[in-house]
Amino acid sequence: MSQITTLTFFSYDSFAAKAWAFGMMQFAHKPLSKVDGLQFYKLLGSGREKFNPLPDWSTYALLQVWDDETSADTFFKQHSLVSRFRKKTNEQFTLFMKSIKAHGEWSGKNPFQKSKDLDDNNTALAVITRATIKPSYLIKFWKYVPISQRPIENSDGLLYTKGIGEVPVIQMATFSIWKDKVSLMNFAYNSKEHKEAIAKTRALNWYSEELFSRFQPYKSIGQWQGRTWFDDGVNP
Repeated sequence: MSQITTLTFFSYDSFAAKAWAFGMMQFAHKPLSKVDGLQFYKLLGSGREKFNPLPDWSTYALLQVWDDETSADTFFKQHSLVSRFRKKTNEQFTLFMKSIKAHGEWSGKNPFQKSKDLDDNNTALAVITRATIKPSYLIKFWKYVPISQRPIENSDGLLYTKGIGEVPVIQMATFSIWKDKVSLMNFAYNSKEHKEAIAKTRALNWYSEELFSRFQPYKSIGQWQGRTWFDDGVNP
């Protein structure tokens, strides 16, 4: 079996639960560092809707790269950390993904290896774009991002999107799920605002580190926003 990636979203409703979740951004590192079969992980906060840089205190995420699916299944079924999160959340959702391609670096390396067993009949795509913004460009970047990303809200074939990140404002990422590659390409290359954003990125070089990755989502655990995604290999 080949490497897989999981992305887990956690939703919290009470003030006490949100405070606990914020604390786990620090305290979860110790147990995660000892998990068998876990190659790479990132504890992530999230941003508000419309790519607002202010934090969304109700939603957190956990990105994990595994030796294989068996290691991931064992963690989510048996590890005490998962049980602790489940007791505090009102929703907890994990998406299993196989890497299609990735270029760039995250914390000095590219953690995603191309999968050897992609399913040609599964057309869905998940995309993670991640960057560390140079401090001198923070104001200019955040003035422009909401404009450049506005067209994504009405993109045909977009199933879900959420801003996530390690450090608010400075280390940011976007996660999105698309019906198929055509839908993603239409947004990437037919959106005037997005094309301008790419041009500005190249001209201004406002990232000190960046990574772009595509995945094939194929199964999930739990529900998100009241619905099931990729349950038993069935696309939403």
